[in-house]
Amino acid sequence: MASQSFVIRSPCSSANIGPGFDVIGLALSMFLELHVTVDPPASSTENYPLNCKITYEGEGEDEISLDPEVNLITRVALYVLRCHDQRAFPKNTHVHVKNPIPLGRGLGSSGTAVVAGVMLGKEVGGLHHLTMERLFDFILMIERHPDNVGASLFGGFVGTYLKPLTPEDTARVEIPLSEVLPAPQGGVDTGDRPPEPPVGIGHHIKFPWAGEIKAVAIIPEFEVPTAKARQVLPAEYPRNDVTFNLQRIALLPVALGQSPPDPELIYLAMQDKLHQPYRQTLIPGLTEIVESMTTATQPGLLGVCLSGAGPTILALATSNFEEIASRIIKKFEENKITCSWKVLEPAEGTTVVRTK
Repeated sequence: MASQSFVIRSPCSSANIGPGFDVIGLALSMFLELHVTVDPPASSTENYPLNCKITYEGEGEDEISLDPEVNLITRVALYVLRCHDQRAFPKNTHVHVKNPIPLGRGLGSSGTAVVAGVMLGKEVGGLHHLTMERLFDFILMIERHPDNVGASLFGGFVGTYLKPLTPEDTARVEIPLSEVLPAPQGGVDTGDRPPEPPVGIGHHIKFPWAGEIKAVAIIPEFEVPTAKARQVLPAEYPRNDVTFNLQRIALLPVALGQSPPDPELIYLAMQDKLHQPYRQTLIPGLTEIVESMTTATQPGLLGVCLSGAGPTILALATSNFEEIASRIIKKFEENKITCSWKVLEPAEGTTVVRTK
């Protein structure tokens, strides 16, 4: 086997964008990178578990396992490889991870890792027959949030849906599950070939996005685990609340694609009653931020929402980005919470650039 090197680049994502709970996702310009080299066996005598050495720099450096059987990215890649009768990585594989995406902050860090991991399996395994749509099937067997992973894989502003799977489809222990992290579950090497995903588990469509609109991400210095954020949601919703969100989700993708943007329309279309009101107990200051930041009181603002499960706040705006961030950060500081902030733009999807 000839030596090879390549870089996989996957964007972070923001899910929901207000009313689009588990439906809408936006890829944003902060990228997880995998710098991968595969050297022929003769060039090195080093032995690593499953033939893979992992190194890591960036967010969560002290928390991330470098064991390829535990690390989410390599567990996912191994699932793809084992579905194609490859039990381990090619000899002398080195994966260097560069990750600027904060963990557990509502910017799709685990979804981005799953997307990058599936692409890693395809590339090191020489599985060039796998299309982007088929990779989406593999991704959705592992990460059941199509809004986040759809955005990270395909890029841009996307709407997604997920077909129900049977218990038999998901019961096998060889399938790694990102929902249960940080504790590893699934991805077990039983020696059997794992079941390949059904075809067409999920689908996506890209919506237009007005070029004037940027995303101001205000990132608090604490984590909200996705599982905990889902536990506070009710099992049933009042019909009026569901109708409220359906009305707004019908408008939002069109409103965000119009140029020039209509601030009043977008602000109203970004309101939500299905997840943000229930998550305010986990995010001090959330209610005050959403209620106080309006287009009438803040020039340049279009709307404010929780990014994914939070705690990151996403403010869509056309100008005055620093002023908007400062106002939101001040609300968090009243609750003794420190924040950072970034201006992000819609990003292209996952790419692979070969350097050898």
